Amino acid sequence: MLTLEDRLTRLTLAPEAGGSLAGWHAVDSGLPLLRPSSAGDLASGSPRRLACYPLVPWSNRIDRGGFANPGGWLALAPNSPGEPYPIHGSAWQQAWTTLEHGAQHAHLVLDSASPFPYRAEQRIALDEGRLDLELEVRHLGDAPAWYGLGLHPYLPRTPATRLQALASGVWHETGRQLPERYVALPAEWDFSEPRALPQTTVDHAFDGWDGRCRILQPDAGYTLECRAEGAGLFLLYTPQEREFFCFEPVSHPINAHHLPGRPGLRLLEPGQRLRLGWSMHYRPW
Repeated sequence: MLTLEDRLTRLTLAPEAGGSLAGWHAVDSGLPLLRPSSAGDLASGSPRRLACYPLVPWSNRIDRGGFANPGGWLALAPNSPGEPYPIHGSAWQQAWTTLEHGAQHAHLVLDSASPFPYRAEQRIALDEGRLDLELEVRHLGDAPAWYGLGLHPYLPRTPATRLQALASGVWHETGRQLPERYVALPAEWDFSEPRALPQTTVDHAFDGWDGRCRILQPDAGYTLECRAEGAGLFLLYTPQEREFFCFEPVSHPINAHHLPGRPGLRLLEPGQRLRLGWSMHYRPW
């Protein structure tokens, strides 16, 4: 476990658990700004029970048992219990190494051979209540490969929680957890002004995003002002009867490897890089 702290917030990291964030709290009140991790959550070693983890070299689910790279078909098996598809790439299931760690910053790295060779890096910093995450990947394989990036933050949720984020449409799924069509933004999912989270389970990618969002927590007396770079979509996950929701900045829709034109994916040649930035600024009221 690593700890970063500035005047307003304290961040804990669990590099060996998939390069994850384990918690982010306000210093004065102890209020959680990301979903808090219990001792049992930490002991599990599962990033899906922590506060945030990186998505490399793709986000979310891929069907058809793999996808085509220029060098040939890449076969993939489901990689998480209860999931019928491979999900979220491979970086979250490997231990990361700490290259540098200071009072307010950390630099984590992962050299991976699966599903193809790449080096992923996270640069994490705190500054006056602002958490900055920079995720970068460099392709190390001999042949080109398709890449996407994302981050998977879990956020506290109460009946008072409000979300504001602009989008133009949704990659809609109808039961298979894979998008079946792109539709204009439904009125009930229009978050252009702050509104409560849906009472039903939503697990969709919202496209046409400008990279900005606000998460208002009136019960706790603060707002998170967020901004992404290199992410043209966000994935919203609102499980029923849970005390969290997920707002994930991502570079591509779910199953983009099999959508026409592979929207949001990048074909990286050997040595080329792809980057995603994400900032969350804690604003107490």
